[in-house]
Parts: sequence; C-alpha cells; structure tokens
Amino acid sequence: MMDAIQDAWNGLNGWLFEAAVQPALYALGLMAWAEDAFDWMDFFMFGLLQVAIVYAICRPLEAWKPVERWGDRRRVRVDILYTMLARLGILPLIAFIAFSAMESRLAGLVADSGWVPPTLETLVPALREYPLLALLTYIVVMDFGEYWRHRFQHTFGWWWALHSIHHAQTQMTFWTDDRNHVLDDVIGALWFGGLALLIGVPPGQFPLVVIVLRLAESLSHANIRLSFGAVGERLLVSPRFHRLHHGQGRDLANKNFAVLLPIWDWIFGTADFRRDYFPPTGDGSPADAPVHGGWLRQQMVGLRRLGAALTR
Repeated sequence: MMDAIQDAWNGLNGWLFEAAVQPALYALGLMAWAEDAFDWMDFFMFGLLQVAIVYAICRPLEAWKPVERWGDRRRVRVDILYTMLARLGILPLIAFIAFSAMESRLAGLVADSGWVPPTLETLVPALREYPLLALLTYIVVMDFGEYWRHRFQHTFGWWWALHSIHHAQTQMTFWTDDRNHVLDDVIGALWFGGLALLIGVPPGQFPLVVIVLRLAESLSHANIRLSFGAVGERLLVSPRFHRLHHGQGRDLANKNFAVLLPIWDWIFGTADFRRDYFPPTGDGSPADAPVHGGWLRQQMVGLRRLGAALTR
C-alpha cells in the first residue's frame, strides 16, 4: 500500500516537473538548477497537500458555526500569507533532512565505537512488526515533545517575545496555526526534526506524523463553536479547548498547551476543561499589545521584542 502511494506521488511530481517547472527553467536559462528544482518539488507538493487537507476540513466547519464574524478580514489574510510561507517551505522536513545528513556523517564514528544509539524500535522490538502501532507511538511521543516546546515558549522571556506574535491575532482562524515569527519556526523545526531522529521515526512515516499533528493544530485554531464534550475533550484537543489558550490575559495563555492529546495538560496541571467558554482572542496586555500590519512589520516587531527581552 505504502509503495503504491509512493509510486503515485513520484509519478505526480515527475509529471508536474516536466509539464511546468522544467519548461519554465528552460525559458529562463536556469537549467543548471534543474536537479535542485526537482528535489524541491517534493517539499512544495507536500506543503500543498497539507494546505489542501486543512482547508477542505476546516473551512466548511468555520462557515457552519463560527464563534465570530468579521466584516474586515485583512488580519486573516495576513495569516494566509504566513501559512503559504510556512507550509510550502516545510521547515520541519528541512530540519529532518539536515539532521539526517548530520546523522550519516556521525554514523561512522558511532559504528567504530560499537555503541548502537537506542530508538523506540530497538527499545520495543514489537513496533517493527506492527507499522500502524509504531506510527501511533511516534505521534504520541512527538505530541509530548510539542507540548513541552509550547510550554517553553511561554516560560522563557526571549522565546515568548517571538511566540507573542502568534498570540496577537484577534481574528483567529485555522490559518492562525502558522502565524509565527520566522525564528520561532526555525527553532520549532529543529526541535521537531531533532526529536524525530532521536526516537528513530522512519523517513516514510515522518510525513504522516507531520500531517496528523499539523491538521490537529489547524483544527484547534479554527473559528468554530465546537467542543468535543466532557469525555471527548479529555481525549483530543478541540477548537474550544485551544481557543481558551488564546484568550486575552496571561492567566488563560498559561493553560491548554497540548497540540493533539489533552492528557499532557491533564497530567501536568495546565488543563482547563470549561466546555462552553469561547473567549475573545489576542494578547490584550499593555506590554504586549496586539500586532497589526503586514507580515514584514510583524516580523520586525518580534525582533524588537526579542532584543528587549535579551537585554533585560
């Protein structure tokens, strides 16, 4: 099954490259970049697939039962730009490939030492025989890592200076998931890719882990009046559960950090399971006023906040 999907994916990439990218490179006199452009197609197509899946699921839900309606959606359009830059660049995959290259260079040194680095499959050999169970295990472990990365974003002043750009949105939609400072994205990609290598996520399963967690993040940011109920909200993060995290006031922002599984908030005492509370979003504190304007202005604000946090 996986081989058939991979063959279809490679066939589509090849057709698009020959039909669109290669003629454009030829017309521009850039055929020397053809090999690099072909490799880039994988990243672009994977990002496009993510955007298509998220839009197909989240946009109808937002139209069905929105929490808020706005006449002026310019702030939402900025978040769409964030998404295109983040998803079509696929920073987590780039980080994963970068770490893979580093790992291959270190493999010889490790082999010479006779020490085999443990992975989940070496610690739990049964995972090798059950790929679906292995995939679910990788998702749970990566989700646990994302919970702690998110908490650290709120813990360290310099990291919050960057992450506050994400919390500044007062018109939160599923596009807001990717509203991050570029430095925050780079750190997150290195964190995610590094953890994936540490636990031994196979390259063939890594894209599936990314899609599941990114879809969960986008749905949790959706502008929809939706709760999963008293039991469901303890199993999966809902739009209501995460909207409380984006509510105005740092007391709310320090609750509900989880990406997919609320059990991490439950275990570590950061859960708020109020079921019918849909607060207005945005960072309403005087020190961190909501950021408006375009993408570049918001990036500059993030750098100024970072500089101020580092010099305190």
